[in-house]
Amino acid sequence: MDSIDLEVLKTSAAWLDAGRRCQLVTVIKTWGSSPRPIGATLAICEDGQVVGSVSGGCIEDDLIAAVRDKGIELTRPRIVSYGISADEAHRFGLPCGGTIELAIEALSRDSRIAELLERLGRGELVERSVDLTTGAVSLRRADAGTVQRIEDGVLHTVHGPRWRLYIIGAGPLSRFLAQVAAGMDYRVTVCDPREEYRSGWNLPGVELVHAMPDDLVLEARLDARSAVVALTHDPKLDDLALMEALKSEAFYVGAIGSRLNNSKRRERLKLFDLTDEQLARLHGPIGLYIGSKTPAEIAISIMAELTAVKNAVPAAMLVPHAAAVEAPGAEACARAA
Repeated sequence: MDSIDLEVLKTSAAWLDAGRRCQLVTVIKTWGSSPRPIGATLAICEDGQVVGSVSGGCIEDDLIAAVRDKGIELTRPRIVSYGISADEAHRFGLPCGGTIELAIEALSRDSRIAELLERLGRGELVERSVDLTTGAVSLRRADAGTVQRIEDGVLHTVHGPRWRLYIIGAGPLSRFLAQVAAGMDYRVTVCDPREEYRSGWNLPGVELVHAMPDDLVLEARLDARSAVVALTHDPKLDDLALMEALKSEAFYVGAIGSRLNNSKRRERLKLFDLTDEQLARLHGPIGLYIGSKTPAEIAISIMAELTAVKNAVPAAMLVPHAAAVEAPGAEACARAA
């Protein structure tokens, strides 16, 4: 599963390979309420086909109509704004008088989209710079702190996974979780030393590592854009990796299991060199309570909690699995907890 913005780039490259003209639209600034964030992209083909989104539908209709009416006639990038007046805000459905500013760029072989995709395929985080006067494009490796901006008439956009997720265990739940996370722009690594779980694994864009999980966590040098999720139910694989992750700057560390199993896990982890503050960072039972029972539902539950933590949603607004009513006799593995 590709993220929306990666799908935009891949579709644009396919149109160019087929000899079709297209243009790339990027959100560069918003005021007030806006349905799509800065950096969101949209590609429009010369026949009006579209992929991606910059507003949720309202502004797209106007952009598509312009292409169908006039074709793609840009010779250099152009900046346009929507929603400046109250009438425009009402027309384009921008709530609360919101305004959105877009960069529109006609793509060609010189736009370096194919090269950008090659670098993204290698897991790089890439800054793409477009001269708004000439249309000239350059690419360079970016770091995690790089942000989209316009400087001296050059638009710098950032592409690639800005967040990392390490999944311990290569079971069915891991597969669903990896797919969802990859679609949300995470660079996903799955670690499992057990050959029987790794055999048959084939998920494009997700790295599968044969290593002991605690070794991987140490080698990964986890930072504040990293998350670790343990899904094996095996203390020999999970506990040491969790211990190292809890000592790191990782913004999220979680483990699957029932309330009882997580209570036992916390008692085991107390025997290691962990502070109470570090141990309190462990999420378990993992995920938000949505009544999940299947691997796909559990994966959504886990990503919902992980996303809430990443976005600094107050804990008081969440319903964790640990707070959910537990049915008597419920099977531990039937819950995300």
